[in-house]
This record gives sequence, structure tokens and C-alpha cells, in this order.
Amino acid sequence: MSFDSPLPPYNASDPSATFLASSCLDLLMIELVPMSFRVADEVDGPERDKDDKEGKLAGGLDEDELRDAAFYRLENLGYRVGQGLVERFSRDRPRFTDTLDVIKFLCKDLWMLVFRKQIDNLKTNHRGVYVLTDNSFRPFSRMSTEVGGNAVARAQPFLWFPCGIIRGALASMGINATVEADTNELPGATFQIRSIVAKP
Repeated sequence: MSFDSPLPPYNASDPSATFLASSCLDLLMIELVPMSFRVADEVDGPERDKDDKEGKLAGGLDEDELRDAAFYRLENLGYRVGQGLVERFSRDRPRFTDTLDVIKFLCKDLWMLVFRKQIDNLKTNHRGVYVLTDNSFRPFSRMSTEVGGNAVARAQPFLWFPCGIIRGALASMGINATVEADTNELPGATFQIRSIVAKP
């Protein structure tokens, strides 16, 4: 499967040919966040005591609990997607020998595959911390920004799924890491990766 435009002549009836419209991924990314909030409220909410309605949302979870439950769901979905992408698209490559090579693969090849562009900036302190900056993060490109509104705060949940993709991709290549994401100005996004070194 590739996002590249097929070269003519191509045969759509070929059973081995696979094509994917990039707008499908955009629409999926748009719907993932509201869906995870709905599922978290419907599934996790009834487990809570519904007698105490003070400070609770309709399903019984307060706002912070609902946000954490949605984060957990989105990050786990992204983790599995990241694992699957790396399993499929790095199988024909030689094994990576260095963590920096893995991060470069993530910034160039994997990011191109998922978001149709490379990471704009990669910084590292050479001690296991990597900062990836995308100045025009694709899921934010179609997001409206309200004047005087809280668009940046509302955009934060849309970073959880890509964090999971990064963490899953790294885990699939043998790197245990934590990933945090932040946005200060739309449509930019910054991802901070901290590799966790196992103690003997």
C-alpha cells in the first residue's frame, strides 16, 4: 500500500494492487477523538456511582476522568497502528543499529507515509531525548481557529493518536520510550520522545 500516485498504466482490477485515498485517513483522524470520548463515557461511565451527580458528566465521569479515559483509548489505538505500520514498511530494510537511525526513519519515511510530509525539524541532546517539530501538522491544517477562542486547548486531544503511532513504531523497532506532544500555535505540533533505558 502506498500513498504515491500510481504510475500509468495501472489496472484497478489487479488483485494485488492496493490504493488508499489520503482523505480517508484525514476523516478517520477527525472522527477518532469524538468517538473515543463517546466510548469512554458510555463504557467507563456506567461503572461509576451515579448517585453523586455533583461535578459529573452525563455518564458519571468527571471531566478529568473522561479526558484520561479518552487519552488511554486513543494512545492505545495509535500504538497498535504504529506497530503495524513498522512491521509492514520496514521489513525490507536492514536492521537499524542506532537509536538515531530509528528516529530518522520515523521522521522521514513513516511520517511521509502517514502524514504525506517529513518532519520539519529534529533536535536531540544525544542522551535519549528527541524533539520532532512539524510546522504544518496535517490533522491541524483543516482545523478552524477561533479568534480569542481556545483552539489550541481543543486541538490537544488530536495529538494523542499520533503519540501512540510514534510509541508503537518505536516499540516495534526495539526502543522503549515515552512520547509527549504539545502545540503552541496551530497548525504546528511538537513531539518529545524520551527513550527509556532498561536498568540491568
